[in-house]
Order: sequence, then structure tokens, then C-alpha cells
Amino acid sequence: MLQKERHPNLDFFIADFSTWSLKDARHSMEHPFFSLSKRPDCDIRRYEHNGSTITITPSILGIPTIWDKDVLIYCCSQLIEGMKQGREPAQVIRLTVYDLLVSTNRSIGIRGYDLLKRAFERLRGVSIVTNIKTGGVEIEHGFGLIEWWKIIRRSKTDSRMVGVEVKLSDWLYNAVTNFEVLTLDREYFRLDGGVERRLYELARKHCGNQASWSIGLALLHKKSGSRAPLRNFRIAVQKLTTANYLPGYRLRFDQKNDQLTVYTIGSKGALREIRDVLGSVP
Repeated sequence: MLQKERHPNLDFFIADFSTWSLKDARHSMEHPFFSLSKRPDCDIRRYEHNGSTITITPSILGIPTIWDKDVLIYCCSQLIEGMKQGREPAQVIRLTVYDLLVSTNRSIGIRGYDLLKRAFERLRGVSIVTNIKTGGVEIEHGFGLIEWWKIIRRSKTDSRMVGVEVKLSDWLYNAVTNFEVLTLDREYFRLDGGVERRLYELARKHCGNQASWSIGLALLHKKSGSRAPLRNFRIAVQKLTTANYLPGYRLRFDQKNDQLTVYTIGSKGALREIRDVLGSVP
């Protein structure tokens, strides 16, 4: 479901971020790097598809979650915006933690800061081995999603971190500085569940601005990275199709063919959906 807008006055608090285009690294949207569960997942994952192979080895805290990825999206967006403004890109990103929490629709209470710290730790602790190319370079060694992070300023009244520096991994930095990114809808941060966040990513990556994109449920299950059995995943997709609140897209589930079709919201997608519906009528 969609979370409530925790910070409706975003423009008032963070004028700069409200004008940025929200960016995500394309390869991180294509492949299942992240857990879709808020429970710790400490299993080693292996994924192979169309010549791409990925092995993900978590730290003791587990694989980074799809919500931990908010940090990377924020960093990618800041890096791209700086490049657009003519600034020299840097692999070390300096963050104001409050701005990050508000911009990504996260809690600004003590728990919100604690969860963010855990996110940094999981992003730093994971080891990924892949042959995916970024910037024309094929990387076949283990790396974390961030190289390191450090608190550079704490609150004067409690132990909360206020300012943080993050060094992006070479893999992620190469992807972003070579503009291997896609723009996200800001409503993404209001998507509450892991499955809907992941389906939005895949819709944005594969459908984009085309009229539609179709995929069988078995392949979608594999690409999503969901650890739920296929039958449970199918139920989740059916519920999401009924609710139909993914930003920018409409979903249609074909039970007969066990296939999901994603349509862009707008005249192009609507016409394609009408043709598909009429074509399925006996």
C-alpha cells in the first residue's frame, strides 16, 4: 500500500532536493541485489540470467533491503544533480541525515536514525561478485555497495548522527558518472511493501515510457528476488493488480497465461490496454 506522506512540506524544508530528478542506477534496478523483507536475510544468494551472474554474500546483519536502497537513490540523485550543475563528481558524498530522512519519506524520530544507521552497515557489509558491465568496464571482483561511511557530526542534544559521509563503491560510481541511471517517480518512497517497490523498479526499467511490457510470473518471481514461494508471490501480484497504485503504471494480470502486463498511465498505455482486453474477449 501507499504510506502516508510523512513530510508534506518537503518544499519548505528542503528546497534543493524537491527540484532534483530522482535517479537510480539502471543495473541495480534490473537485478535482485536487495531483500524484499524487513526481516534479516543472511543467506547467500546466487542469480543468473541472460549471461549476467551475481553472488550476494551478506554480513551478519543480512542482505541490504529494498528500503536500505533509499540511501543509494539519494546519493545517486545528489551526484547527478551536481554534475548537471557543472560540479566535478566525487566518489565521497556528504549527507545531511535529516534531509535524507525527510526526502525519502522516512521517520525522523530516534528509530528512523537507528534504522538508517543499520542501512549504512548492511550496504557496507555486503559482498557482491558480478560480471555486469558499468561504464564499459566488466567488474568480476567482490565489492560492497558503499566502500565506507562515517559520522562527521552528531546532534548537540543526543547521540543522533547529523552529518554523514559515504563513499560509493567503484561499481556504483562508474554507473552513475556514466549516466547509466533512470528517473524515478517521487511517489516511489511512499510504496510500503518490498514487492511493490521491486515491481515498480522492474516496470520502470523494462516498460519505461513504452505503451506496455509483459512478463510471465515465474520469470518475474526470479527477477524480483522474492524469497516467498511462487504461489504466495502470485497472490501478492494479484492483490497489487487489484489495488493498482504503482506510480505511472497500471497492472493487468492474465490468470490463464500466468502473465503480468504493465501499461504506462496515459493515452498510449490506455489504448494498448483496451486492445489487449478486447483481444482476449472470446
